[in-house]
Amino acid sequence: MSRYEEAVDRYFAAWNATDEDARAAAVAAAWAEDGAYTDPLAEVRGHAQLAAAIGGVQAQFPGFEFRRLGAVDGHHDIARFSWELVSATDGSAPVAGSDVISLGADDRITSVHGFLDRVPTA
Repeated sequence: MSRYEEAVDRYFAAWNATDEDARAAAVAAAWAEDGAYTDPLAEVRGHAQLAAAIGGVQAQFPGFEFRRLGAVDGHHDIARFSWELVSATDGSAPVAGSDVISLGADDRITSVHGFLDRVPTA
């Protein structure tokens, strides 16, 4: 497994950790201390803000989990990948997107730039 795939696996472990303590540990494993996440709906930095943002998404979509779509493509210290948010109940995936991550020297994420490719309509 490449360093990019390992980083993305840690990223999804954080997004899918529903227990608050497990989420905090997963965020710390995935992101650098001052790591950042930016998408059209959020802009946060640091472990506490990252964990809170993830918890907010989980509250909005209970019973859903993030899954990678396709391969992780990486070079130098950056990687890109696609994902979807899938219901454990019926397999529906109302949200999908693509992210670009930057990795630090320890292969933890320093920044995420997220794009939403599919979102639910109001």
